[in-house]
Amino acid sequence: MDFMSPGSKRFEQLIQKLNQANKLIRSWELKGGISAQVIGLEILQPTGKTVRMIARQHGKNDLKRNPNIAADEYRLLEILKNEGLPVPAPYYFEQAEENDTKPCLLIEYVEGMPEFLPSNLADYIYQVAATLVHIHRLECEHLDLSFLPKQLEVCEKLIHGERVKMDETLNQGLIRNALQSTLPLPSLNKAVILHGDYWPGNILFIKDKLASVIDWEDAAIGDPLADLANGQLEILFHFGVKAMDDFTHHYASLRPNLNLTNLPFWQLYAALRLSSFPKWGLEKSKEKIMWERYTSFVLQALKRVSGC
Repeated sequence: MDFMSPGSKRFEQLIQKLNQANKLIRSWELKGGISAQVIGLEILQPTGKTVRMIARQHGKNDLKRNPNIAADEYRLLEILKNEGLPVPAPYYFEQAEENDTKPCLLIEYVEGMPEFLPSNLADYIYQVAATLVHIHRLECEHLDLSFLPKQLEVCEKLIHGERVKMDETLNQGLIRNALQSTLPLPSLNKAVILHGDYWPGNILFIKDKLASVIDWEDAAIGDPLADLANGQLEILFHFGVKAMDDFTHHYASLRPNLNLTNLPFWQLYAALRLSSFPKWGLEKSKEKIMWERYTSFVLQALKRVSGC
């Protein structure tokens, strides 16, 4: 669907903030955006070159959580790009108060797609694990990351949040109780930059090669096990137990000094965070598989969490 009117007027204004002579050829909505509306832009530059960019308009929930989300994501992408990580280059951001519009972030259009049917699953899983290690190995001491939230504080807000319409078939009550009983959680690993939503849908591939990690609005500072656990459950959902185990093995092998003691805690947090999957509108057969895998994942984590 093209957004030529009225949305395109704003997008043309945005790209002209980069260069007044830029002209918008077309705009279209990209599939896959849940927390943000993702718009593709095709732009004619004054040199005669045609380029593509992405405009991300963050949704109400993200804005409620962080009114400065566009500025923060821009700042983080700038840092990560400068440090050589595979992320889209940020070009411009506009705050909500400007022109009484939603915040908007202009970033690089990366050729590539999420891969859910990789030709070589073993290699795919290795690349996904190795890239997460690359992110977590980034030395943070010299970087100003004060604008990022602390992951444990984000976690505690969810754990202590209002318990409305809990689905006990998904063990939501048991998960919350187990998490609450484990707090305060001891810090056993060095805090790192966390993606916050590391899953196959946020990882772009080109010709079987990992090209970019996108959608950093949930980024935080905290225990690397938070990203690992989220990745585990998502890979389990989409590729099964062996793929999840391989992902875990590759990650742990590349970070031999990592303390895994608190992993069950972060697995339960990931499960609580993703417990809305029955509302995603999936095909019943796919939802049934995810339900079975989710239940197994949670029960194993519940058995282990007492050791955290």
